[in-house]
Amino acid sequence: MPEIDFAFLADAADARPGQKFNILGGGVTRIGGPSFPLVHPHLALVVGMSVAATELGRDHELRFLLLAPNGAEMSRAEAQIRADGWATGGGDTSVTFALDLWNLTFAEPGDYSLRILVAGSERKRMTLTVERSTGQGSGVVPPFPAPPGRA
Repeated sequence: MPEIDFAFLADAADARPGQKFNILGGGVTRIGGPSFPLVHPHLALVVGMSVAATELGRDHELRFLLLAPNGAEMSRAEAQIRADGWATGGGDTSVTFALDLWNLTFAEPGDYSLRILVAGSERKRMTLTVERSTGQGSGVVPPFPAPPGRA
């Protein structure tokens, strides 16, 4: 079964298969705003996954869950990832990808949980702290506007 080597949130990411990835504002663990519900315009989930030579050329089921502080499911996404290529000497192949999270709505401040499952088994858990900010303005500035027609 593929393993999750790393996962983190960023303001934006460009991760293309078989290439290096670029991130803007990586390592997001906290966001905030002056009022709730809080709509955060964009986050990117960047994931690095190791696939063994025996698992190349096969689809691998991934699920992503965002849970509220009370454990209720807020959002989910599912994907099939196929790693093709050559593993040298029977070693693992690294697959890097990014998932864009647009216009997430947080009902209240608290610790939200982002979970990554591979073949139905939880492989990574991350916490995103959402807090009320007391500064000027919304405190939430997107790195770029959402593409037209996307929510």
